[in-house]
Amino acid sequence: MPKSQLFAALLLIAFASAASAQQPPAVRIRGTIEAVDGAMLSIKSRDGADMKVRTTDNVAVFGVAKTDLSEIKPGSYIGVTAMPEPDGTQKAIAVHIFPENQRGAAEGFRPWDLRANSTMTNATVAETVKGTDGQNITVKYKDGEKKVVVPPGTPIVTFVAGDKSELKPGAKVIIFGAVNAHAAALLRKESMQSGRPIVVPDDDGTLEANRVNVGRDGITPPM
Repeated sequence: MPKSQLFAALLLIAFASAASAQQPPAVRIRGTIEAVDGAMLSIKSRDGADMKVRTTDNVAVFGVAKTDLSEIKPGSYIGVTAMPEPDGTQKAIAVHIFPENQRGAAEGFRPWDLRANSTMTNATVAETVKGTDGQNITVKYKDGEKKVVVPPGTPIVTFVAGDKSELKPGAKVIIFGAVNAHAAALLRKESMQSGRPIVVPDDDGTLEANRVNVGRDGITPPM
């Protein structure tokens, strides 16, 4: 490779690494919408904190709707919120079924914050059989697999397409990846991703979200 091309490639990698390092940390929000003012949501979080979340112009709204355990089949891509058991299995607290166009989202196994020591596994169902303590499900992801027990009565939900009209007072929401609105605007301005002038708001703690998940029919998203 000519030196000029090598230098350009290294420069591109350096810029990509710098941009990645500048990504503002994501915040997970569970709570209830108390007020809506245009794109601004006032949310009372589950721990009682008052939060301001500005939705982006292209915000995606998804409903979180109840579904049946029978909808979990081999090949389904699911998220399992669970508690680890002494024998190494995961005891489900809630299961959400991803639509096909979200297959692969956040794949893997990680700590979760629904409860102390809870976990989240996003993976593909390899096998599901009825057991004495509930449904036994084997899920596989790129780095491994987990055995999951889904006890009777475990909330099973799925994501369905929604719209901004669902963002209203009283709605129960979960936002997986809100970021500091000030930091996000600075990053957009520095990367010149928009053709229009970018207004950088004051850093008053307001968050920004490009996706909001809303409980349908009064349910609280259980994950």
